[in-house]
Amino acid sequence: MIATQLPPAPAKTETPNQVSVRCANVTKTFGAGRTAVRALRGVNLDIRAGELMMLVGPSGCGKTTLISVIAGVLSRDGGDCSVLGRDYIRMSTDATTEFRGRNIGFVFQAWNLIPALTAVENVSVPLIINGIRRRDAIARAAEILFKVGFDDRMMQSFPPDLSGGQQQRIAIARSLVHDPRLIVCDEPTSALDSETGHKVVQLMRTLAVGKDRALLVVTHDARIFEFADRIAQMDDGVIKRVFDSPEEMKVEG
Repeated sequence: MIATQLPPAPAKTETPNQVSVRCANVTKTFGAGRTAVRALRGVNLDIRAGELMMLVGPSGCGKTTLISVIAGVLSRDGGDCSVLGRDYIRMSTDATTEFRGRNIGFVFQAWNLIPALTAVENVSVPLIINGIRRRDAIARAAEILFKVGFDDRMMQSFPPDLSGGQQQRIAIARSLVHDPRLIVCDEPTSALDSETGHKVVQLMRTLAVGKDRALLVVTHDARIFEFADRIAQMDDGVIKRVFDSPEEMKVEG
């Protein structure tokens, strides 16, 4: 394990009114005419600073589209969406890229790892993009990978040589390494066994949820519902209901 004094995390944008994300009547349509698909039909959702919000619902209901809009990966067609007090539509492309690089962590369902980079190099990418020296970026990446169960040998392995679950843990570590204000995860435990999934979500909750930050997780994995502060139920492109606790969802379910 590499030991070094880590540099301070990049400066963060302040979140007003203790709300990390505010979506109001957000819409998104793919295609046009008869082939158009209305993925989001007027989403209303607030994600509070300091909470782990889980987003659940059937496949194809718009979950991935919604989190992609929130993370700035997709643009919305209509409605309002404020993320950490900012609106992507009112920002230039360069400003959006810088804002996302400093403040957003994203775990893609396909992981999007770079095959030619080792595990630790993959995790260090967000730090290097933010201007941190490579040596310090590698050290911080190694620290996060250790916390998700990697040893020194695994850190030097390339993604194609690792299992699906190990690759998923690299993607999760990469989303955490630059200490973002908002982490958005698409099925982060889909390739993990129950014990590992619980450990990873607990780690994410410990590292990513604080008074000035939040974690949004799309999942079908009922085994991790217990870690949620609130659970938003989505269907047909809208939020049907927000449960104030996993226990409330069980009672209603």
